[in-house]
Amino acid sequence: MELINRPRRLRQNDAIRRLCRETRLSPDSLIYPIFVDETLKGWRPIPALAGQFHYGLDAVDQAVEACLDAGVGRCILFGLPARKDAQGSPAWDPSGVVQEAVRAIKAKYPDFYVITDVCMCEYTDHGHCGILKGREVDNDATLEVLAKTALSHAGAGADMVAPSDMMDGRIAAIRSALDRHGLQNVPILSYSAKYASAFYGPFREAAGSAPAFGDRRGYQMDPHNRREALKECALDVEEGADILMVKPALSYLDVIRACADAFDLPLCAYSVSGEYAMIKAAGAAGLIDEYRVMCESALSVYRAGADMLITYFAKELAQAMRKGDIG
Repeated sequence: MELINRPRRLRQNDAIRRLCRETRLSPDSLIYPIFVDETLKGWRPIPALAGQFHYGLDAVDQAVEACLDAGVGRCILFGLPARKDAQGSPAWDPSGVVQEAVRAIKAKYPDFYVITDVCMCEYTDHGHCGILKGREVDNDATLEVLAKTALSHAGAGADMVAPSDMMDGRIAAIRSALDRHGLQNVPILSYSAKYASAFYGPFREAAGSAPAFGDRRGYQMDPHNRREALKECALDVEEGADILMVKPALSYLDVIRACADAFDLPLCAYSVSGEYAMIKAAGAAGLIDEYRVMCESALSVYRAGADMLITYFAKELAQAMRKGDIG
């Protein structure tokens, strides 16, 4: 048969397939979540997240060592405080768990890039992401404590702050606070399009951050909406965000694509705990090839338009990229 166009010519072997890849990945784009528990000595497994651990302040350097050994040079820190209160005051305590974890990491690994999650849900005794007025989160009252928390993280040495609360105006409040205190060079990674998702369950168990009543649909986004994500991102751009984020990743690939096309800021995606847990559970049950599904799922997020990825598979993906199995 006389065929001029034969696409299979470029699929004949691994060398030509890798040469012609449209999407190219690097371990530099991976961010690993680390959970630090103020009450813990050493480390312990997280039952809801197979293969993941809580670390005490005395052991957080071990988590960083494991990242560096795998080729991952960036993390995002989540703190589990020894105490909680209605205001979430341990979140901005200069000697709080995240602040001390940042100092511990930077003392031993000053070049390791540390991002901190800025939210109130892990620090409030009611588990919501802000200050309550009755049974509702008071948006404007919450902005002040978010700004104080971000400022305390940056003051402790965090390289970047990442507000995940979904309060209106929080990027402007945090940017203003950082700039007033001479921290103009600390970037903000905004959880811009964070959906009220069912995929967060394992994280909430790991972080002890489930709400004591109600839910978060009053401030996180409705999963039915795509255009609203563009509105949220546009507002964050105006307020001074440096990087935008879509969370979760796999069920929102269309949103990632839309945001990547609409904005010229770097775009992060968060492959959340439920996505990770499903792959791990299906792999353990022998229903899928865990390694290949891990690679293919991550690839889909980058192909949709993400420039960077927060993932519990960061260490494994970095090694897969180096081997050429992905990237």
